Amino acid sequence: MNRFFKIHLMAGSVVLAGAMAATPAMAGGFYLQDQSTKASGRAFSGEVADQGAESLWWNPAAIGGLTGGSAAISVTAILPRADVTNTGTLIVRPGQAPAAVGGDQTTHNPINNGVVPSGSIAHSIGHGVALGLAITAPFNFTTQYPASSWSRYSALTTRLRTIDIQPTAAIELTPGLSVGGAVNVERVSATLGNALPNLSPLLPDGAQQLTGSGWDVGYSLGAQYRQGPLSLGVSYKSKIKHTLNGSLNISGLLGPLAAQNMSVNTSAQFTTPWQLTFGARYAVTKMVTLNGSVTRFGWADFNAITLGAPVNAALPENYRNTWSYAVGTDVNVAPTWTVRAGIQRDLTPVRGEQRDARVPDSNRWNFAFGGSHAVTKGLKIDAAFNYLKLDDAPVDRTTAAYAGTVVQTPVLVSGMVNNPHVFIFSLGGRLSF
Repeated sequence: MNRFFKIHLMAGSVVLAGAMAATPAMAGGFYLQDQSTKASGRAFSGEVADQGAESLWWNPAAIGGLTGGSAAISVTAILPRADVTNTGTLIVRPGQAPAAVGGDQTTHNPINNGVVPSGSIAHSIGHGVALGLAITAPFNFTTQYPASSWSRYSALTTRLRTIDIQPTAAIELTPGLSVGGAVNVERVSATLGNALPNLSPLLPDGAQQLTGSGWDVGYSLGAQYRQGPLSLGVSYKSKIKHTLNGSLNISGLLGPLAAQNMSVNTSAQFTTPWQLTFGARYAVTKMVTLNGSVTRFGWADFNAITLGAPVNAALPENYRNTWSYAVGTDVNVAPTWTVRAGIQRDLTPVRGEQRDARVPDSNRWNFAFGGSHAVTKGLKIDAAFNYLKLDDAPVDRTTAAYAGTVVQTPVLVSGMVNNPHVFIFSLGGRLSF
């Protein structure tokens, strides 16, 4: 494969990183934390120190010492809102002066609305030992820009689907002290698409699309200590090195570029971040419980995407490690009613001058409210609402089509994400049996 094609694939596409890219819909980076309605209601502030099947994603020790069975299910609707606006993007075709990229200057709400399901179940097998299974969707979203958008050479379509299957075992070693471990089996599929510039501005754009999928494995470890009104928790979720096998399709190139229209099989590797979480819950009274948690995300492991044969190249990403902080409360206002609230601060792993239209991520605040109603002794219905407010942020990651060749075509990106915010509605249920 010639150098032209290698760089051709790299140009205008953040490949599978873009599919996993940060989105204003969820948590910082490409992590989707909405895996429990109960958790959403208090801004994910108490899960690592709480008990029950609904906390398995955050801590496998959450079912240690369980009596009988526990199950939970939730469905979450995510409604992101933002304007992504051009502020002077230029394209520099070979032998020509820099020119405005043209196209639609503003795209309203490029990140699609989505619905995320999750579920978990656990049961005691005696002697403080319990087994559980959680099925979650930790990385899911779709970003869609129109073909006429100013961002078309950086991003048109970014679609990601992930399913995490987490079998878990936990044991209560001594009264109040539990440990647990889990295997995280993840199925990931992704589709990326963007336009490619022809050498003359009078010609229509070409296009490239990359698709891929694969199965990969990680692990989770955790511990909990409970004494009187205090519950402490710690958990570690490993990084996962993903390999996606798929194809690259290039079409619509004309003139001297026409020979590069093709379809080839290829692969890409990238690493999702580890996360280390500490948290506590304290029952101030029989009515009021306070929650708090701190999470360190290992985003620095997402430093590049390695492309396999026949491309054999690497794309730098240079994410940085980040922190997330959350506080919340549960208030039992009546024998069958509990209300919750919380605030979370979540920092972006995207470095300055490396934000593109696929990755419109920025620091955010999450304001949460929720509640539960005990329909029967063993059945509870949960509901939650979250409002995420993100910082306005520049879109300024420069790209280049056909970089390193005689037809190198830089795209000097200059854009802005304005008023990004997200509405999240969640409904779920928990069953003890």
